Amino acid sequence: MTDLLQSASGFAVARGAQPLRVSHWKFNENKQMVRVYDTHPGADRSPDILVAPALIPVHPTTPVSLGPLERARELQPFADWLAERHVEGATIASTGCGAFVLASAGLLAGRAATTHWLMAEKFQANFPNVKLDVSRAVIEDGDILTAGGMMAWTDLGMRLIDRLLGPTIVVETAQFWLIDPAAREQRHYSTFSPRLSHGDAAILKVQHKLQVSPTRPVSVADMARMAKMEARTFLRRFKAATGLKPIEYVQQLRIGKAREVLQFTRRPVEQVAWEVGYDDAAAFRRLFLRLVGLTPSEYRRRFTAADAGAAKS
Repeated sequence: MTDLLQSASGFAVARGAQPLRVSHWKFNENKQMVRVYDTHPGADRSPDILVAPALIPVHPTTPVSLGPLERARELQPFADWLAERHVEGATIASTGCGAFVLASAGLLAGRAATTHWLMAEKFQANFPNVKLDVSRAVIEDGDILTAGGMMAWTDLGMRLIDRLLGPTIVVETAQFWLIDPAAREQRHYSTFSPRLSHGDAAILKVQHKLQVSPTRPVSVADMARMAKMEARTFLRRFKAATGLKPIEYVQQLRIGKAREVLQFTRRPVEQVAWEVGYDDAAAFRRLFLRLVGLTPSEYRRRFTAADAGAAKS
């Protein structure tokens, strides 16, 4: 991030603007926040924008002693310091699981925010008053900016450059760094991770059956019979366990399968739609766009495997 901002600063200076000041901070042995790096040492002005540490998430299958929530708790003094700077007028930002730090500081209460999509369930469970949206790479909510993971720090950096130096410097920096300045979204990259540790054995049984054959026609009545429940009870318990309505859950599974087929085959979109359970290709395209943020053709062009080749739709 420092390198990105300093590159932008250089382009701005070449056009007659003042350079950006970039500094790094940490707690010293006296539990005071001090600068440990500064492009303009000696200046006494407080930062206008502060970016919380990323707390890079670890994949759920990797054994770790501390997750982002525990690490955020260890950084509570830093979170409190951020909150104080925010009261003084500073803009606060985070990338990845740095949103846990902002939430611990109370800065995200009632506000829209994002974090790494793998940590969405844990984040929402601990900070239910935050309007979490992990489909987006960056959310700007006035004086609070949050970015998802992992490389979303580049998207955040470009947003900050736009705020500080304007769109011309954004384009020049993007060209120099080979970054696409157009907005990206986490949902272009994330995969559906269903909740399986909810403890409802009957619902889990249905989930396993859906996972085995996600493209087969299935109704709510069919799923209720699998769970041996009355339909209304099933709907209530399924939503409570998974966070989704049954039809939404099936859609996620089918679109996940469609993403695989689009990425690794040359099959036309119409055939892909039929393979994953949709007779209406137009309806499939609309659903794919809503859940993924790209059309099937755009997704294929962006993510096709090297040996799959391009396909038209």
